[in-house]
Amino acid sequence: MSITELIKEGTAKAVKDLYDHEVNVNDVNMNVTRKEFDGDYSVVVFPYTKAAKKKPEQIADELGEYLVGKYDDLTKYNVIKGFLNLEVSDTYWNQYLAKVAAQDTLKKPAHGEKFMIEFSSPNTNKPLHLGHIRNILLGWSCAKIYDALGYDVIKVQVVNDRGIAICKSMLAWQMMGNGETPESAGIKGDHYVGKWYVEFEKLFQAEYQAWQKSINGHFIFATQKKKEQDQKTFFKGYKNTYFNNSSKIGAAAKAMLLKWEDGDTEVKDLWKKMNGWVYEGFNVTYENLGVDFDQLYYESDTYLLGKDNIEKGLGSGIFYKKEDNSVWIDLEDAKLDHKLVLRSDGTSVYMTQDIGTAEKRFEDHGAKQMVYVVADEQNYHFKVLFEIMKRMGASYAEGLHHLSYGMIDLTTGKMKSREGTIVDADDLMKDVIDAARANAVERGELDGLTHEEKEDIFRKIGLAALKFFIIKVNAKKRMVFDPAKSVDLQGDTGPYIQNAYVRIQSVLRKAGEVDTSIAKEYKTLGETERDLISQVFRLDDVVQLAADNYDPSFIANYCYDLAKTYHKFYHDFRIINAESPEAKAFRIQLCQVIGKTIAFGMDLLGIEMPEKM
Repeated sequence: MSITELIKEGTAKAVKDLYDHEVNVNDVNMNVTRKEFDGDYSVVVFPYTKAAKKKPEQIADELGEYLVGKYDDLTKYNVIKGFLNLEVSDTYWNQYLAKVAAQDTLKKPAHGEKFMIEFSSPNTNKPLHLGHIRNILLGWSCAKIYDALGYDVIKVQVVNDRGIAICKSMLAWQMMGNGETPESAGIKGDHYVGKWYVEFEKLFQAEYQAWQKSINGHFIFATQKKKEQDQKTFFKGYKNTYFNNSSKIGAAAKAMLLKWEDGDTEVKDLWKKMNGWVYEGFNVTYENLGVDFDQLYYESDTYLLGKDNIEKGLGSGIFYKKEDNSVWIDLEDAKLDHKLVLRSDGTSVYMTQDIGTAEKRFEDHGAKQMVYVVADEQNYHFKVLFEIMKRMGASYAEGLHHLSYGMIDLTTGKMKSREGTIVDADDLMKDVIDAARANAVERGELDGLTHEEKEDIFRKIGLAALKFFIIKVNAKKRMVFDPAKSVDLQGDTGPYIQNAYVRIQSVLRKAGEVDTSIAKEYKTLGETERDLISQVFRLDDVVQLAADNYDPSFIANYCYDLAKTYHKFYHDFRIINAESPEAKAFRIQLCQVIGKTIAFGMDLLGIEMPEKM
């Protein structure tokens, strides 16, 4: 029985014995004792005042005396305003440390339950950008967390590989590419296709601006403009109308899309070739980020899915038809209004595709828990989707979750991509690695290592800076990424935590072989030593909390607190030259466990540990 289980069961038994009142063990309210008070765990006693007919302070005192008298693992107690603070014995913490030290892994055993998570899901008309990085890091970390809890994790993405956007890139390349390839141009594949997407926009803008100056453009402005709109404001708002109704290059792109949908061989071949360039580029970015997927779904395969589900739902009265033959669902009773699921011409909307894709993925994998990592601008969409799946009777509907996250901004425009508007993922990774390199060169602490060894360390530090800075913020919050702060070795950063790990490895190398079996003879723990072990003890609860909330920031903040406590321990205690062999053995074992725990926690964030820095 763990110490927390013992305290809960002991409290329930004490309330029964002292006040003849039954308490469910799971209802015992217990927290980690606040740092300003003595103790390890605090029990809230206010719920027992009615049964005991006593003041909270008196109840806490009686419960404390009962628990300390009955359980050897609880040595002291104190009472603060109705809170019972309990201190755990040094012997318990020492034994727990030895137990963790003997474990091969901190992961939980596999239990076979499946967990699916969809993340990244980019468009094939441009490279991955800063927003994708936050999406990918959240998805990857959640996948790692559930894997650590014993789930069979399936990582998927839906690649948005069709539609007018990719046709724009295709058309621009067809018009101006002259047979050029990413290889011949010396440009990464996804950047290369993104370049043609920008070129299309330039062609369209030139056409649109010329039209604005034409007689027809002046006529449209004069007849359709709204009050208090100047010409610039009006034409900015009229842009989509012009593209859809009047643009020659827009008409050519739409014609290409129709040809694609009709299976035109020439268009399909061009589409496959250019998407192939993009996938090669994406794969490089994913590899550099250290992520992968178990299965890819492509919108070109899934965009027709869902129609059969809608037909079945019509038959059972879930959906209804309007006079124009469009199909809708009434979700007003769920405060979600009416939602279109099929257009009047029978074509799908995104909701139709998502219904069909959810069914397809369940057929493929049978995962009853499916998480979608998508920005918060799609909150309404997923509320509707999940409600529809419930009404359709999907067996997995209760396990659907939208991991909604806020936008991410930069403090500076320094790392703008070559498009000039989007912060490119590859450029961002390069910049943080360059910053890590500059910091390391300035400190001069890697002398003697080969160029390859140094570059590997710079990569690990730079990516840790990037990943930790993003993941440590609760996903729902909009955030600002500060490249300079992210690589700082002081403060709440990835490199700061890596530095704690590196410091531990240095201690262990200098200590050499140490017989830690006598660590159990170390009888009196210092306050920071106790704090470190109790923090390790809380790892399981933190991982479960992160999983329950789909929020890796709990892990990030835990790792920071653990590293911070270790740095204090390192400065306050002698380790290799400890006051006794028992103290040395204990502290070496403590270093081993803290190193193992930091590496495990950071791995859940997708962050690697260097041996030196």
